[in-house]
Amino acid sequence: MDSKEEILKRLAAGRPDETPYPETGFTPQRFDDPEAMFAERLEAAGGRAVVMQPSETLDEAVRRCYPEARTIVSAIPGLSVATMNPDRIEDPRELVDADLGVVTGAFGVAENGAVWIAQNIRHKALYFGATALMIVIPRDAIVATMHEAVLRPEVDDFGYGCFMSGPSKTADIEQALVFGAHGPMSVTVLLR
Repeated sequence: MDSKEEILKRLAAGRPDETPYPETGFTPQRFDDPEAMFAERLEAAGGRAVVMQPSETLDEAVRRCYPEARTIVSAIPGLSVATMNPDRIEDPRELVDADLGVVTGAFGVAENGAVWIAQNIRHKALYFGATALMIVIPRDAIVATMHEAVLRPEVDDFGYGCFMSGPSKTADIEQALVFGAHGPMSVTVLLR
């Protein structure tokens, strides 16, 4: 018997007894007020949730949240304050450093403040290149957990999509937290 066979024989002899996997059942987390938890967790991630007022238009809500924005990029129908339509731009680099991008999201997740964004505009560069990003979601489209989120049909039907929770951030340089290092410096989720 050569050394290789000896080693393999000893490894086989030292194998532990097989044990069954533990039960995987669990009770999903629930929240008394998913909207409030979503807002709290989004704020913890550096973003903010804003509720659209009953008589407020989308234009008014955008201006209330970002009154100083000059370059507003959006393809949302009826948003008249938009100064640029991302679907009419040939070069996605033109979207970088826009003051504000206003996009739609499908739903929010209460446990972590994330929003599912499927690409419904020509260039996804707007999601990561604008200085500020406003994501508009239906107010009643908040699920409790990521377990529920990944079962939603929107997550299966897309070419590109991502969960976004707050602005980009990094703490890898001298362990100092920096917002906006790799994408938007601020993210606001408008609950419509």
